[in-house]
Amino acid sequence: MFAEGRLPFAVLNGAPGYINLLDALNAWQLVRELRLVLGLPAAASFKHVSPAGAAVGLPLSDTLLQAYFVGDAELSALASAYARARGADRVCSYGDWVALSDRVDLSTARLLRREISDGVIAPGYEPAAFDLLKAKRGGRYTVLQIDPAYEPPESETRQVFGVTFEQRRNSVIPAEPLLANVVTRRTRIPEHARRDMLIGLISLKYTQSNSVCLVADGQVIGSGAGQQSRIHCTRLAASKADTWWLRQHPAVLSLPFRADLDRVDRDNAIDQFLRDDLTPAEEALLVTSFEAEMPARLKAEEKRAWLKTLGGVTLASDAYIPFRDNVDRAHASGVEYIVQPGGSVHDPHIIAACDQYEMAMAFTGLRLFHH
Repeated sequence: MFAEGRLPFAVLNGAPGYINLLDALNAWQLVRELRLVLGLPAAASFKHVSPAGAAVGLPLSDTLLQAYFVGDAELSALASAYARARGADRVCSYGDWVALSDRVDLSTARLLRREISDGVIAPGYEPAAFDLLKAKRGGRYTVLQIDPAYEPPESETRQVFGVTFEQRRNSVIPAEPLLANVVTRRTRIPEHARRDMLIGLISLKYTQSNSVCLVADGQVIGSGAGQQSRIHCTRLAASKADTWWLRQHPAVLSLPFRADLDRVDRDNAIDQFLRDDLTPAEEALLVTSFEAEMPARLKAEEKRAWLKTLGGVTLASDAYIPFRDNVDRAHASGVEYIVQPGGSVHDPHIIAACDQYEMAMAFTGLRLFHH
């Protein structure tokens, strides 16, 4: 319960559970800060207290409209933000909790209606949008309305094993001044990359530590959350970003799925089509996803050639990068810009690695651990 005796949100429909509320409150803070800093509608797709995707409402290219399966929809800016957030990693976003920075319009509600999702939090809903959402999941879809003016206390507490901890809330909102300390030979960071750096930092602020994320075109394209090793964070985020880019390959966009294949099975089939480590049972199931025979898989050299066309990507890290292997792996996934706190004894080696790849890197001096 809110300390003053009232909650900062109202349950308009459904019944949220414990994890739902954790996702809702963390996701709301993320999209609120994106909206505040960048001045664009924002959306987040949350799973297990970390974002599977986060984005701002930029127009989608024809390729992304097709890859995200939203080419048949008229998209408002808010709907575009959700299409991007959900489209970053559709397998991980299955059964997500959605946060939206603005009053939900009918365009966004129509996208939400057709996805497998647990609930949504937003500052308001158009009447037609609310009617559509409250009918989802047989009337059990959870709809929360947050008070956008609510500000939490400066201190926050939690209880673990009967022990209560208290600390000052991280109230720093990542913004342009954090990007001023560029430490590489390449010093110019274009506007789109500065925007993506801020998207990455704000997303990491609400991602379980340790974490790294890759950002491109106004959206997170790969999140490596909650790993014990920084290189594992980077490998996971980069691997997801590679899959995001491979899903835009013409061979993937033209896959001949069965007409009756549902959205979830189609998403899983695309993920499996791009993998090289399927079990025999998975392989047999994948074959049944298509109208006729199994389409030819992309060869390793075809994947490598396609991935080489990915560029302009930003990597954000919630703590300092300790070893250059993170930079080497990031380069392989099109990273050209890095933002991180700095402060490692190996900073000179990290800077040298960035200079080798002609990357630009900014040190923020701000760690973003979230537990």
